[in-house]
Amino acid sequence: MNDITKQLLSLISDFDPETGFTGAFNIREDTGCAGRQNSRNIEISSKSDKPGIDIRVKPGTKGETVYIPACVTHSKVDDLVYNDFYIGAGADVVVVAGCGVHIDGEESSQHNGIHRFYLEPGARVLYREKHIGTGEGSGQRIINPQTYVELQEGSYLEMDTTQIKGVDSTQRLTTGVVGLRARLVVREKLMTHGEQYAETNFEVDLNGEDSGADLISRSVAKGRSKQLFRSRINGNVRCTGHSACDAIIMDEGTVSAIPELTANDLDAALIHEAAIGKIAGEQLTKLMTLGLTAEEAEAKIIEGFLK
Repeated sequence: MNDITKQLLSLISDFDPETGFTGAFNIREDTGCAGRQNSRNIEISSKSDKPGIDIRVKPGTKGETVYIPACVTHSKVDDLVYNDFYIGAGADVVVVAGCGVHIDGEESSQHNGIHRFYLEPGARVLYREKHIGTGEGSGQRIINPQTYVELQEGSYLEMDTTQIKGVDSTQRLTTGVVGLRARLVVREKLMTHGEQYAETNFEVDLNGEDSGADLISRSVAKGRSKQLFRSRINGNVRCTGHSACDAIIMDEGTVSAIPELTANDLDAALIHEAAIGKIAGEQLTKLMTLGLTAEEAEAKIIEGFLK
């Protein structure tokens, strides 16, 4: 594991350079494995037919965390990985993912991660994912994550995704099928600047009675960056669905929000909210009266908005 990987790991996960990770982990570095460890209840194994890993969590596992970060440390890397999660009935675990792309040259690099989650009845997962780009090179830092979820009866998956710095292009796709009394919660935090582009697509089928989905995106578009948010919730039975896009635009940034709700059952209750606009002048003025400069006040507002 090289020094750039260690730096990226400290930015995208709970990595401690002195002690490493505690519990199960798999570290991906420039398309290869830089380290792996299983725990008593979590097994990680390599796929035999394509790049990637299978993560299996035993039924009833409680209080464990598994780490699966991926790092690209130089230009001209094209990484594609398939990671499948099999979460046993009644388990309650945390999954910490994330990707860092570092570029010092003129050529681009990208990481495309395809994750699939299969939760058995009563399983609960908190999935934390952070993306970041670093380095002084002019090449593009590209990250395109795809996530598919399949939630069985009474299961719960919460996704907390963050991309705040340095990623030049990203296309994020999350799809899923939510079963009986199961629930999917997605919290996205995103900031773009310069000429960056970010696209988010959600599509969820609520197929089980009393299932639910809550999809919320908070974003800031600076410079001449562009963002596109699409959400589609299909309520096929008695269920609840909610999506929201809250965005701040600055400079010449642009944000588009395109919601789609389809109720295929009389008792499907679906809601969408969207708010896009600039930072209110009175917010800046209030903070500036406390001694902050305009730039410091702006930074404080954005920090609170994306918290």
